Amino acid sequence: MNAIEYLKKYGDSNTYEEDLKRLQQGEPVQYIVGNVDFYGCPIIANPNVLIPRFETEGLVEKVIAKVKNRSNLKIVDLGTGSGCIAIALKKQLNCEMDAVDISAPALQVAMENAKINQVDITFYKGDFLEPLHDTYDVIISNPPYIAYEEEIMDIVKKNEPAIALYAEGHGLLCYKKILTDAKSYLKPNGIIAFEIGYQQGEVLKEYARKFFPTKKITIEKDLQEKDRYLFIE
Repeated sequence: MNAIEYLKKYGDSNTYEEDLKRLQQGEPVQYIVGNVDFYGCPIIANPNVLIPRFETEGLVEKVIAKVKNRSNLKIVDLGTGSGCIAIALKKQLNCEMDAVDISAPALQVAMENAKINQVDITFYKGDFLEPLHDTYDVIISNPPYIAYEEEIMDIVKKNEPAIALYAEGHGLLCYKKILTDAKSYLKPNGIIAFEIGYQQGEVLKEYARKFFPTKKITIEKDLQEKDRYLFIE
């Protein structure tokens, strides 16, 4: 479905002409419509948060497959943004869910999305693991991973929040922050699940091995056969 078809199907017919102009001026259709479907969950989308992607639905699906037979799970979503990952997992699994973001406007969106989806999530404001004092069965994150020098589409660059897109250190800084401290927050049989840039897998795998030398570290592909997920389990 292209952007115009999406607007016709999900937009407000009363504001269609005005919305079409916004679309033609380069605004993402998801922001114009104001919401997206993510793994069956209605999620508010506005310029305070990254627009949820299909690739991230893949991360959620893979984590569910790995832990669906466990009970009383405690999970944390780091860099939660719109809250889409945390909400989808909470609706699918028997779990206690925490979520963290450094952006106060993003957290407001995430809390509203949790309310809309009628799920109980504890939200923390802070830098990844920094505000937490617990241990988890799953640490999951789709952090900023685009290098500042990397070329990206104008519609993304000009509209979506830079804080949710870019990271220093060739896009690797956020992963390194999480991995450096993660051992203290992970239960003995716990899992770390990342969405990653398709060229970052091997470098991150070697970095993760420094902190988790005895765990299985794997890279899995998205639907386009690109390296997109890293699991430590």
